[in-house]
Amino acid sequence: MSIYNVRKEVMNTLEKKIHGYVEDYLIPAEKIWQPTDFLPNSQNDSFIEEVKEIRELSKELHDDFWVVLVGDTITEEALPTYESWLLDLDGVTQDPDNGWAKWVRAWTAEENRHGDVLNKYLYLSGRVNMREVEISTQHLIADGFDIGTSTDPYKNFVYTSFQELATYVSHNNVAKIARKKGHKLLARMSKIIAGDEMRHHKAYTAFVKDIFKIDPSEMMLAFEKMMKYKIVMPAMHLRESFGTKGSLFDDFSTVAQRLGVYTGFDYVDILKKLNDTWEIDKISGLTAEAEKARDYLMKLPERMYRITERIRIPDTNFKFKWMLPA
Repeated sequence: MSIYNVRKEVMNTLEKKIHGYVEDYLIPAEKIWQPTDFLPNSQNDSFIEEVKEIRELSKELHDDFWVVLVGDTITEEALPTYESWLLDLDGVTQDPDNGWAKWVRAWTAEENRHGDVLNKYLYLSGRVNMREVEISTQHLIADGFDIGTSTDPYKNFVYTSFQELATYVSHNNVAKIARKKGHKLLARMSKIIAGDEMRHHKAYTAFVKDIFKIDPSEMMLAFEKMMKYKIVMPAMHLRESFGTKGSLFDDFSTVAQRLGVYTGFDYVDILKKLNDTWEIDKISGLTAEAEKARDYLMKLPERMYRITERIRIPDTNFKFKWMLPA
């Protein structure tokens, strides 16, 4: 049987458990938080005063903070791109009754709230050029990006397992910074978004763990290939108006690392956590090729940590069109 057919068969097997996955890791729309829970109510007489408070508090946060929050918002709002490639996986069909398609749509619906609330909050803060933010968002969706997985569900689930944990780290660190500056509402908002990302991370790692039980060698090889390729962040192709595709990523990444929101050490830590979560050291019945892949994955965190230690983050004052003139 071809690799494609094996993967499709595994996906069909796991699809029988999809209802349980949805119940365990997603929350019905009527019960989960919504963006308006964190925003001033425009129907209240206190609306203007609440907006003024947000604007005053926002002045206390450094431009680097707002650059990172803008980047996080834009990548959250590029959701149509992520949904489209997940719906194209082997074993996923556009059939309304396909269990995996139901999962993707429900996951997308939960994620959609993140960009909604962050966008509105940026608008109310008065700290950023919203038109430039909107242009960057449109570019990121139109440009698309290649995460190096093709339609392989094994590789895709490694990617989502990693990426959901990375976004948890980013939003959680934003929450910590906002809280220290007394920006309690933004801290709560970012913290609860981080909670969603952690739930989704646990879901995708559960998918991979179940695949390891059925097809361990191919799952190990897929994991290895993704880590050799390196996880491509959704922000990889960020650009501003009249900029070229990806021209903004290096500056944005430097700011995020300088602020401590997402660093090279976080990348290494996530890899270690995936190794531990999937207990790859205990998986048996591997082919010789998969054994070599496991050995590579077990040694990779320490190797990457040593490389990361040597990286020096510049203190360059970058100019982002997203930011309003001082």
